Amino acid sequence: MKAILNHLFEHKTFSQAESKEILTNISSGKYNTSQMAAFMTAYCMRNITVEELQGFREAMLELCLPISLNSDFNLVDLCGTGGDGKDTFNISTLASFVVAGAGYHVAKHGNYGVSSGCGSSNVMEFLGYTFTNNEGLLKQSLDKAGICFLHAPLFHPAMKNVAPIRRELGVKTFFNMLGPMSNPANPQNQLVGVFSLELARLYAYLYQNSNSNYTILHALEGYDEVSLTCNFKTFSNKGEKMNDLKLLGFEKIDADTIKGGSTVEDSAKIFMEVLDNKATVNQNNVVLCNAALAIQTINPDKSFADCFYEAEQSLLSGKAKSSFTSLLQVK
Repeated sequence: MKAILNHLFEHKTFSQAESKEILTNISSGKYNTSQMAAFMTAYCMRNITVEELQGFREAMLELCLPISLNSDFNLVDLCGTGGDGKDTFNISTLASFVVAGAGYHVAKHGNYGVSSGCGSSNVMEFLGYTFTNNEGLLKQSLDKAGICFLHAPLFHPAMKNVAPIRRELGVKTFFNMLGPMSNPANPQNQLVGVFSLELARLYAYLYQNSNSNYTILHALEGYDEVSLTCNFKTFSNKGEKMNDLKLLGFEKIDADTIKGGSTVEDSAKIFMEVLDNKATVNQNNVVLCNAALAIQTINPDKSFADCFYEAEQSLLSGKAKSSFTSLLQVK
Protein backbone atom coordinates (compact mmCIF):
# COMPACT_ATOMS: atom_id res chain seq x y z
CA MET A 1 0.00 0.00 0.00
CA LYS A 2 2.91 2.35 0.64
CA ALA A 3 3.94 2.05 -3.02
CA ILE A 4 0.34 2.65 -4.14
CA LEU A 5 0.03 5.79 -2.01
CA ASN A 6 3.35 7.13 -3.27
CA HIS A 7 2.08 6.49 -6.80
CA LEU A 8 -0.94 8.67 -6.02
CA PHE A 9 1.16 11.37 -4.35
CA GLU A 10 3.19 11.60 -7.57
CA HIS A 11 -0.04 12.26 -9.52
CA LYS A 12 0.30 9.03 -11.50
CA THR A 13 -2.59 6.89 -12.71
CA PHE A 14 -3.14 3.13 -12.58
CA SER A 15 -3.67 0.72 -15.44
CA GLN A 16 -6.86 -1.32 -15.72
CA ALA A 17 -5.07 -4.41 -14.39
CA GLU A 18 -3.51 -2.48 -11.48
CA SER A 19 -6.88 -1.00 -10.52
CA LYS A 20 -8.50 -4.42 -10.56
CA GLU A 21 -5.74 -5.82 -8.35
CA ILE A 22 -6.01 -2.94 -5.87
CA LEU A 23 -9.75 -3.41 -5.38
CA THR A 24 -9.36 -7.18 -5.14
CA ASN A 25 -6.73 -6.72 -2.42
CA ILE A 26 -8.91 -4.21 -0.57
CA SER A 27 -11.77 -6.69 -0.65
CA SER A 28 -9.65 -9.56 0.63
CA GLY A 29 -8.51 -7.55 3.65
CA LYS A 30 -4.89 -7.29 2.55
CA TYR A 31 -4.68 -3.70 3.79
CA ASN A 32 -5.53 -2.35 7.24
CA THR A 33 -8.23 0.24 7.86
CA SER A 34 -5.80 3.17 8.07
CA GLN A 35 -4.24 2.24 4.74
CA MET A 36 -7.63 1.86 3.05
CA ALA A 37 -8.86 5.18 4.45
CA ALA A 38 -5.68 6.87 3.23
CA PHE A 39 -6.10 5.35 -0.23
CA MET A 40 -9.75 6.35 -0.58
CA THR A 41 -9.01 9.88 0.60
CA ALA A 42 -5.93 10.43 -1.56
CA TYR A 43 -7.54 8.82 -4.59
CA CYS A 44 -10.51 11.18 -4.54
CA MET A 45 -8.25 14.21 -4.67
CA ARG A 46 -7.95 13.66 -8.40
CA ASN A 47 -10.21 12.51 -11.23
CA ILE A 48 -10.68 8.83 -12.06
CA THR A 49 -9.59 7.55 -15.49
CA VAL A 50 -11.47 5.23 -17.85
CA GLU A 51 -8.89 2.47 -17.27
CA GLU A 52 -9.21 2.75 -13.50
CA LEU A 53 -13.01 2.78 -13.58
CA GLN A 54 -13.04 -0.27 -15.84
CA GLY A 55 -10.57 -2.14 -13.61
CA PHE A 56 -12.48 -1.37 -10.42
CA ARG A 57 -15.73 -2.42 -12.09
CA GLU A 58 -14.28 -5.74 -13.30
CA ALA A 59 -13.12 -6.55 -9.77
CA MET A 60 -16.52 -5.68 -8.27
CA LEU A 61 -18.40 -7.88 -10.74
CA GLU A 62 -16.02 -10.82 -10.38
CA LEU A 63 -16.23 -10.68 -6.59
CA CYS A 64 -20.01 -10.29 -6.35
CA LEU A 65 -22.48 -13.05 -5.59
CA PRO A 66 -23.85 -14.11 -9.00
CA ILE A 67 -27.58 -13.97 -9.59
CA SER A 68 -29.42 -15.14 -12.71
CA LEU A 69 -32.44 -12.93 -13.41
CA ASN A 70 -31.91 -11.39 -16.83
CA SER A 71 -32.53 -14.63 -18.72
CA ASP A 72 -36.16 -14.61 -17.53
CA PHE A 73 -36.85 -10.87 -17.46
CA ASN A 74 -35.98 -7.78 -19.49
CA LEU A 75 -34.61 -5.77 -16.59
CA VAL A 76 -33.99 -2.10 -15.98
CA ASP A 77 -32.15 -0.46 -13.09
CA LEU A 78 -32.52 3.16 -11.99
CA CYS A 79 -29.52 4.06 -9.89
CA GLY A 80 -27.56 7.17 -9.09
CA THR A 81 -23.99 7.44 -7.90
CA GLY A 82 -24.99 9.58 -4.94
CA GLY A 83 -22.33 11.95 -3.74
CA ASP A 84 -23.96 15.01 -5.27
CA GLY A 85 -24.49 16.58 -1.84
CA LYS A 86 -28.01 17.71 -2.74
CA ASP A 87 -29.92 15.66 -0.12
CA THR A 88 -32.99 15.10 -2.27
CA PHE A 89 -35.69 12.64 -1.25
CA ASN A 90 -35.48 9.07 -2.60
CA ILE A 91 -36.33 9.97 -6.18
CA SER A 92 -34.79 7.06 -8.10
CA THR A 93 -36.25 4.46 -5.72
CA LEU A 94 -39.73 5.94 -6.08
CA ALA A 95 -39.27 6.16 -9.86
CA SER A 96 -38.39 2.45 -9.81
CA PHE A 97 -41.82 1.59 -8.39
CA VAL A 98 -43.47 3.87 -10.94
CA VAL A 99 -41.67 2.02 -13.74
CA ALA A 100 -42.65 -1.34 -12.25
CA GLY A 101 -46.25 -0.16 -11.95
CA ALA A 102 -46.15 0.75 -15.64
CA GLY A 103 -45.54 -2.91 -16.47
CA TYR A 104 -41.74 -3.15 -16.69
CA HIS A 105 -39.36 -5.30 -14.67
CA VAL A 106 -36.98 -3.43 -12.38
CA ALA A 107 -33.87 -4.80 -10.64
CA LYS A 108 -33.17 -1.92 -8.25
CA HIS A 109 -29.62 -1.92 -6.91
CA GLY A 110 -29.34 0.04 -3.66
CA ASN A 111 -27.46 0.57 -0.44
CA TYR A 112 -27.51 2.47 2.82
CA GLY A 113 -26.74 6.15 2.56
CA VAL A 114 -23.07 7.00 3.02
CA SER A 115 -22.63 10.46 1.56
CA SER A 116 -26.39 11.15 1.81
CA GLY A 117 -28.74 11.13 4.77
CA CYS A 118 -31.03 8.34 3.62
CA GLY A 119 -30.15 5.81 0.94
CA SER A 120 -32.61 3.52 -0.81
CA SER A 121 -31.84 0.67 1.59
CA ASN A 122 -32.49 2.89 4.62
CA VAL A 123 -35.98 3.82 3.48
CA MET A 124 -36.88 0.33 2.23
CA GLU A 125 -35.78 -1.25 5.51
CA PHE A 126 -37.67 1.35 7.56
CA LEU A 127 -40.85 0.67 5.57
CA GLY A 128 -40.67 -3.05 6.28
CA TYR A 129 -38.77 -4.64 3.43
CA THR A 130 -36.56 -7.60 4.34
CA PHE A 131 -33.40 -7.75 2.25
CA THR A 132 -32.64 -11.03 0.50
CA ASN A 133 -30.23 -12.52 -1.98
CA ASN A 134 -32.37 -15.62 -2.47
CA GLU A 135 -32.79 -16.01 -6.22
CA GLY A 136 -36.19 -17.69 -5.88
CA LEU A 137 -37.60 -14.84 -3.81
CA LEU A 138 -36.15 -12.25 -6.17
CA LYS A 139 -37.80 -13.94 -9.15
CA GLN A 140 -41.05 -14.14 -7.20
CA SER A 141 -40.76 -10.41 -6.50
CA LEU A 142 -40.34 -9.68 -10.20
CA ASP A 143 -43.34 -11.88 -11.03
CA LYS A 144 -45.67 -10.42 -8.41
CA ALA A 145 -44.47 -6.85 -7.99
CA GLY A 146 -42.54 -6.16 -11.20
CA ILE A 147 -39.51 -5.23 -9.11
CA CYS A 148 -36.84 -6.79 -6.95
CA PHE A 149 -34.54 -4.92 -4.59
CA LEU A 150 -30.86 -5.87 -4.57
CA HIS A 151 -29.31 -4.66 -1.31
CA ALA A 152 -25.67 -4.22 -2.33
CA PRO A 153 -23.96 -5.64 0.82
CA LEU A 154 -25.72 -9.00 0.32
CA PHE A 155 -24.28 -9.30 -3.17
CA HIS A 156 -20.88 -7.74 -2.57
CA PRO A 157 -19.78 -9.46 0.66
CA ALA A 158 -16.17 -8.59 -0.08
CA MET A 159 -17.05 -4.94 0.55
CA LYS A 160 -17.54 -5.62 4.26
CA ASN A 161 -13.98 -4.40 4.81
CA VAL A 162 -14.81 -1.09 3.18
CA ALA A 163 -18.30 -0.29 4.50
CA PRO A 164 -17.26 0.89 8.00
CA ILE A 165 -14.55 3.14 6.56
CA ARG A 166 -16.96 4.70 4.07
CA ARG A 167 -19.43 5.40 6.88
CA GLU A 168 -16.75 7.01 9.02
CA LEU A 169 -15.43 9.15 6.16
CA GLY A 170 -18.96 10.21 5.25
CA VAL A 171 -17.93 11.66 1.87
CA LYS A 172 -18.18 10.38 -1.66
CA THR A 173 -15.43 7.98 -2.73
CA PHE A 174 -14.78 6.02 -5.91
CA PHE A 175 -17.21 3.42 -4.55
CA ASN A 176 -20.01 5.89 -5.33
CA MET A 177 -18.94 5.70 -8.96
CA LEU A 178 -18.98 1.91 -8.92
CA GLY A 179 -22.43 1.33 -7.39
CA PRO A 180 -24.55 1.76 -10.53
CA MET A 181 -22.06 -0.23 -12.63
CA SER A 182 -21.97 -3.28 -10.36
CA ASN A 183 -25.59 -4.44 -10.33
CA PRO A 184 -25.26 -8.23 -9.87
CA ALA A 185 -28.33 -8.86 -12.05
CA ASN A 186 -26.54 -7.30 -15.03
CA PRO A 187 -29.74 -5.60 -16.31
CA GLN A 188 -30.20 -5.16 -20.05
CA ASN A 189 -31.34 -1.55 -19.55
CA GLN A 190 -29.88 1.04 -17.23
CA LEU A 191 -30.63 4.62 -16.23
CA VAL A 192 -27.64 6.00 -14.36
CA GLY A 193 -27.42 9.39 -12.70
CA VAL A 194 -23.97 10.82 -12.01
CA PHE A 195 -22.75 13.78 -9.97
CA SER A 196 -20.43 15.32 -12.57
CA LEU A 197 -20.36 15.84 -16.32
CA GLU A 198 -16.85 14.41 -16.54
CA LEU A 199 -18.00 11.17 -14.89
CA ALA A 200 -21.00 11.07 -17.23
CA ARG A 201 -18.62 11.04 -20.18
CA LEU A 202 -16.53 8.25 -18.62
CA TYR A 203 -19.66 6.17 -18.01
CA ALA A 204 -20.86 6.80 -21.55
CA TYR A 205 -17.51 5.66 -22.95
CA LEU A 206 -17.76 2.36 -21.06
CA TYR A 207 -21.44 1.77 -21.75
CA GLN A 208 -21.18 2.42 -25.48
CA ASN A 209 -18.97 -0.67 -25.65
CA SER A 210 -21.63 -2.81 -23.96
CA ASN A 211 -24.79 -4.48 -25.21
CA SER A 212 -27.01 -2.51 -22.82
CA ASN A 213 -29.64 0.09 -23.52
CA TYR A 214 -28.41 2.95 -21.36
CA THR A 215 -29.05 6.54 -20.42
CA ILE A 216 -26.44 8.39 -18.39
CA LEU A 217 -27.83 11.62 -16.98
CA HIS A 218 -26.44 14.62 -15.19
CA ALA A 219 -28.37 17.73 -14.17
CA LEU A 220 -26.23 20.79 -14.76
CA GLU A 221 -26.45 22.10 -11.20
CA GLY A 222 -24.74 18.93 -10.00
CA TYR A 223 -27.61 16.51 -9.40
CA ASP A 224 -27.28 12.81 -10.19
CA GLU A 225 -30.91 12.74 -11.37
CA VAL A 226 -33.38 14.91 -13.23
CA SER A 227 -34.04 17.58 -10.61
CA LEU A 228 -36.19 20.03 -12.62
CA THR A 229 -34.12 22.80 -11.03
CA CYS A 230 -32.06 23.08 -14.22
CA ASN A 231 -31.54 21.57 -17.65
CA PHE A 232 -29.90 18.18 -17.82
CA LYS A 233 -27.59 16.30 -20.14
CA THR A 234 -28.03 12.71 -21.28
CA PHE A 235 -25.73 10.23 -22.98
CA SER A 236 -27.47 7.24 -24.52
CA ASN A 237 -27.28 4.71 -27.35
CA LYS A 238 -28.51 7.57 -29.54
CA GLY A 239 -25.70 9.91 -28.50
CA GLU A 240 -25.26 13.04 -26.39
CA LYS A 241 -28.14 15.45 -25.80
CA MET A 242 -28.87 18.61 -23.86
CA ASN A 243 -32.41 18.50 -22.48
CA ASP A 244 -34.13 21.85 -22.05
CA LEU A 245 -36.85 21.87 -19.39
CA LYS A 246 -39.03 24.38 -21.22
CA LEU A 247 -38.99 22.28 -24.37
CA LEU A 248 -40.04 19.29 -22.27
CA GLY A 249 -42.94 21.33 -20.88
CA PHE A 250 -41.61 22.17 -17.39
CA GLU A 251 -40.69 25.33 -15.53
CA LYS A 252 -37.62 25.31 -13.30
CA ILE A 253 -38.44 24.59 -9.67
CA ASP A 254 -36.85 25.61 -6.37
CA ALA A 255 -34.29 23.14 -5.01
CA ASP A 256 -35.87 23.26 -1.53
CA THR A 257 -39.05 21.66 -2.89
CA ILE A 258 -37.29 18.34 -3.55
CA LYS A 259 -35.25 18.12 -0.37
CA GLY A 260 -35.32 14.88 1.58
CA GLY A 261 -36.18 14.48 5.24
CA SER A 262 -33.72 15.13 8.06
CA THR A 263 -34.27 11.60 9.36
CA VAL A 264 -35.05 8.23 7.80
CA GLU A 265 -38.54 8.51 9.28
CA ASP A 266 -39.06 11.88 7.55
CA SER A 267 -37.76 10.46 4.28
CA ALA A 268 -40.11 7.48 4.56
CA LYS A 269 -43.02 9.88 5.11
CA ILE A 270 -42.22 11.71 1.86
CA PHE A 271 -41.81 8.34 0.13
CA MET A 272 -45.29 7.19 1.09
CA GLU A 273 -46.86 10.58 0.34
CA VAL A 274 -45.66 10.24 -3.25
CA LEU A 275 -47.01 6.69 -3.59
CA ASP A 276 -50.30 7.72 -1.93
CA ASN A 277 -50.72 10.65 -4.34
CA LYS A 278 -50.45 13.12 -1.46
CA ALA A 279 -47.15 14.70 -2.50
CA THR A 280 -46.59 18.13 -4.04
CA VAL A 281 -46.69 18.69 -7.79
CA ASN A 282 -42.92 19.28 -7.82
CA GLN A 283 -42.19 16.05 -5.96
CA ASN A 284 -44.44 14.08 -8.30
CA ASN A 285 -43.02 15.62 -11.45
CA VAL A 286 -39.42 14.94 -10.46
CA VAL A 287 -40.22 11.27 -9.82
CA LEU A 288 -42.20 10.99 -13.06
CA CYS A 289 -39.47 12.59 -15.18
CA ASN A 290 -36.89 10.11 -13.93
CA ALA A 291 -39.32 7.22 -14.43
CA ALA A 292 -40.07 8.46 -17.95
CA LEU A 293 -36.37 8.47 -18.82
CA ALA A 294 -36.07 4.89 -17.60
CA ILE A 295 -39.06 3.84 -19.72
CA GLN A 296 -37.55 5.64 -22.70
CA THR A 297 -34.26 3.80 -22.11
CA ILE A 298 -36.12 0.50 -22.54
CA ASN A 299 -38.10 1.90 -25.51
CA PRO A 300 -35.73 4.32 -27.28
CA ASP A 301 -38.20 4.98 -30.11
CA LYS A 302 -40.88 6.32 -27.75
CA SER A 303 -41.10 10.05 -27.14
CA PHE A 304 -40.40 11.48 -23.70
CA ALA A 305 -44.01 12.74 -23.57
CA ASP A 306 -45.41 9.25 -24.18
CA CYS A 307 -43.09 7.78 -21.55
CA PHE A 308 -44.07 10.49 -19.07
CA TYR A 309 -47.73 9.65 -19.69
CA GLU A 310 -47.05 5.96 -18.94
CA ALA A 311 -45.29 6.92 -15.71
CA GLU A 312 -48.07 9.33 -14.71
CA GLN A 313 -50.74 6.68 -15.24
CA SER A 314 -48.77 4.24 -13.10
CA LEU A 315 -48.58 6.69 -10.19
CA LEU A 316 -52.09 8.18 -10.39
CA SER A 317 -53.80 4.82 -10.86
CA GLY A 318 -52.16 3.38 -7.75
CA LYS A 319 -50.23 0.75 -9.70
CA ALA A 320 -46.91 2.13 -8.43
CA LYS A 321 -48.09 1.75 -4.84
CA SER A 322 -49.47 -1.70 -5.61
CA SER A 323 -46.02 -2.68 -6.84
CA PHE A 324 -44.55 -1.49 -3.54
CA THR A 325 -47.08 -3.30 -1.34
CA SER A 326 -46.75 -6.49 -3.42
CA LEU A 327 -42.98 -6.42 -2.96
CA LEU A 328 -43.34 -6.20 0.83
CA GLN A 329 -45.62 -9.25 0.81
CA VAL A 330 -43.08 -11.54 -0.87
CA LYS A 331 -41.52 -13.66 1.87
